[in-house]
Amino acid sequence: MKRLLLSILLALLVGGAAWLWTPDRDRAALEARWLASPADLVDIAGTRLHVRDEGPRDAPAVLLLHGFGSSLHTWDTWATALRERHRVLRIDLPGHGLSGPDATGDYGDARSLALLVALLDARGLSRVTLVGHSIGGRIAWRFAAEHPDRIERLVLVAPDGFASPGFEYGRAPEVPTVLTAMRWVLPRAALKANLEPAFADPAMLDDALLTRYHELMLAPGNREALLHRMRQTVLEDPVPRLATIRVPVLLVWGERDAMIPVSNAGDYLRALPDATLERLPGVGHLPQEEAAQASAGALVRWLARTAPR
Repeated sequence: MKRLLLSILLALLVGGAAWLWTPDRDRAALEARWLASPADLVDIAGTRLHVRDEGPRDAPAVLLLHGFGSSLHTWDTWATALRERHRVLRIDLPGHGLSGPDATGDYGDARSLALLVALLDARGLSRVTLVGHSIGGRIAWRFAAEHPDRIERLVLVAPDGFASPGFEYGRAPEVPTVLTAMRWVLPRAALKANLEPAFADPAMLDDALLTRYHELMLAPGNREALLHRMRQTVLEDPVPRLATIRVPVLLVWGERDAMIPVSNAGDYLRALPDATLERLPGVGHLPQEEAAQASAGALVRWLARTAPR
């Protein structure tokens, strides 16, 4: 009887593992679904990046950086609102979307900044308005601080950067062992449970949006790259860098952001010399998706007010 019970338990464990196991998706199939043009896959500083470049080539340029686990598709509505009067560039950061892992294995902020410089040089852009969400926001304000000659304006959407529980200054966070299992196990239901808190209204995470996030996270190498990025993230006190940013800055924040609360906006307003806060009532961590039209409208109006004379 004992041997029979062990056999049944083993069969259940194997069956459960087989049910939960989530292999990478075929890259060709993902590109067929999510790539607008083969020309959007380009080599930048030795790494293949997915880049969309839309709008008039001689118009003021805006570069959009997504957050952790996302892709350039998060900006669809914003890009549509911008591209009539702006040249709009969007990229998948390495280990996200269709870009794939960084060839160097380096996911630190310094490497991200170097990739942005190389991208701007490759596209012949001397200056841009830089937009970043969450970790893309941290990369954006660091770029503005370290490359002030390349920045006209800065837009930070619920930006990352200040210390928080589990993310101290000067040390890499400990990645829980259970989280490393996502390399092999990432069922759709588990991703949904982790994404829903990013929305004030969980119903906004509809089937199409969940499908996009899930499929692109399963692109070959992306999950391993995301784990490397987490392990290589070392925060530094942002105040000294933020204080050097002299261009106009727009902060966009959902008032019901459960990931990076809107109260953090006060830290940025105190540190930045020229910053404006756009608060969005009833919106969570993803204003560009949950309140796409309202947040895009706020951006377009701000860009018109702060356009260089």
